[in-house]
Amino acid sequence: MSTDKEVADVIEVHEAAGKYINVDGVKTFVLDEGEGEVVFCIHGVPTSSFLYRKVIKELAVKGMRGVCVDLPGLGLSDRPEDFDYTFPGFARFLAKATEVLGIEKFHLVVHDIGGPIGFALAAENKGKVLSLTILNTWIDVVNFKKPLPMRPFEVPLLGEAELIALTHTTWYVGFTKMAVAHADDIPKAEIYSYIDLLKRQDDGAAFLKIMRQFEKSEDFRSLCMQAVENVPHPIQVIWGTQDPGLSFDRYGEEILQAANLPFAHKLEASHLLQEEKPEEIAGLVVQLARKGK
Repeated sequence: MSTDKEVADVIEVHEAAGKYINVDGVKTFVLDEGEGEVVFCIHGVPTSSFLYRKVIKELAVKGMRGVCVDLPGLGLSDRPEDFDYTFPGFARFLAKATEVLGIEKFHLVVHDIGGPIGFALAAENKGKVLSLTILNTWIDVVNFKKPLPMRPFEVPLLGEAELIALTHTTWYVGFTKMAVAHADDIPKAEIYSYIDLLKRQDDGAAFLKIMRQFEKSEDFRSLCMQAVENVPHPIQVIWGTQDPGLSFDRYGEEILQAANLPFAHKLEASHLLQEEKPEEIAGLVVQLARKGK
């Protein structure tokens, strides 16, 4: 069984691989590896740049610079009480982060809530996006319904109780049933690290704020659609087909239709496909990047 020290060691290695920047007064962790054109990856909940650690290493090997910013409230970034923990707020924050990092143009990869956030970022910065890779997420924010395991977090008191009950042991059970299709190849200390990264500093209080502020307006849906409709950059969908919460038939097909794409790259993986198929994802991102030239 993995000890707390083993988990701490995993997080220490992860932290050493990145750096901290200041974005509008928020101490922000960035995983930033490699050289070449930038691949800007946006994570979701309850994850952080830790989810992309394998993908970013593969991107670096393939001659690109992989970058993932820990959203405020998650991972190793600060968790200000007065931050705007909404999707539009995160999109504005990430736009500012690219400026601080000196990134003028980037290939964009989005996942989970990083989908709507990334779509807003892309729609408001069309001249900066070189390509768009969409992993398991959603685009019709008006009609989106959270998967059942995530719904308690949006309810006061119930969400706090659910968060307290989220431990290494309970997370491992959910991780193996909902997040990945094959957990045997992932060290337990790495799986447990997700919980420590989620709860550090504030015991997950910022995470609850995020879960209770999902943007569902018609205006925001229109903005998201602008990221995939009649855009100059190439788009692809990569989907973990064993995702029990965000099924391809419901959400993947919806995105294909919105982006007018004929097919998706389907991988034998679940929701956190970055854990299971990092080399395949990186390879397809690089392939799309070359196509856009």
